[in-house]
Amino acid sequence: MSDPSGPAAPLDVSGAPLSPVVPYVDPERIAKVQRKARNNITISVVSTVVFVAVLIGFIASLPGWPAVQKQFFNPTDFKASFPSVVEALWLNIRIFAVAEVLILILSLAIALVRLSRVPWMLPIRAAATGYVDFFRGTPTLLVVYLLTFGVPQLQLPHVPNSAVFWATVSLVLSYSAYVSEVFRAGITSVHPAQQAAARTLGLSNTQTMRYVVLPQAVRRVIPPLLNDFASLQKDTALVSVVGPVEAMRAAENYANVNFNYTSFIVAALLFIALSLPVARFTDRLMAKQRKKTSAGGAL
Repeated sequence: MSDPSGPAAPLDVSGAPLSPVVPYVDPERIAKVQRKARNNITISVVSTVVFVAVLIGFIASLPGWPAVQKQFFNPTDFKASFPSVVEALWLNIRIFAVAEVLILILSLAIALVRLSRVPWMLPIRAAATGYVDFFRGTPTLLVVYLLTFGVPQLQLPHVPNSAVFWATVSLVLSYSAYVSEVFRAGITSVHPAQQAAARTLGLSNTQTMRYVVLPQAVRRVIPPLLNDFASLQKDTALVSVVGPVEAMRAAENYANVNFNYTSFIVAALLFIALSLPVARFTDRLMAKQRKKTSAGGAL
């Protein structure tokens, strides 16, 4: 019968209870570490301020800076162009949101097809390989031109002829070729022994891919996927070349009317504001993965 008072305290050789071991903390060492951290922060802040001040001073001393400031950094034109560029940016966001989902689905399907070894899928694998080779080698801008101006001429029934639609399709097709290679690299990075162990447990090929391989592969490729989607956010500006008024076209329209290019700076800052959260999230994930890898290596 167990003792209701709980587990007994450990005893030494004489039968007396052992006192708990309290790790020794050196206060002088802790204070030294804290001083070093404060010094590092101070040096970083001071060096950054000095660098920025020197850079601003150098740019302001250039003879052509007043003209550049008037044409690209005019506060009045910044305030005047901001509402129209922000309103047009909503089209970029919608295109990005739709394209991102479609790219994830299509690229994963292409990666799985290329990794399949089923004999009857040979022509499909060949088509998927040709697709990846073609769209990775063709400039995205050229794909936008070809689909937006070419496909509507075919007069396909029940198919939209909207420039926004075909520009979005162009981005999906181009980026799916790149992202499919990211997925394929992640899947092949999973050790074959795990697949063999899953098959030993009675899982089929499909179940092994779904429950064992894909979860690990997706976790490994999240940082490069986020980098690709940060690039996709910027490339939504390519839609402007075929007519739709998105952020870059709105900035261009303002510049054409007012003969001032500050609106392009507004558009650039808005795109940076969209991509910064993704970039910082990517850095955080990569640091977390490095920490896990280091811990695994230490173990």
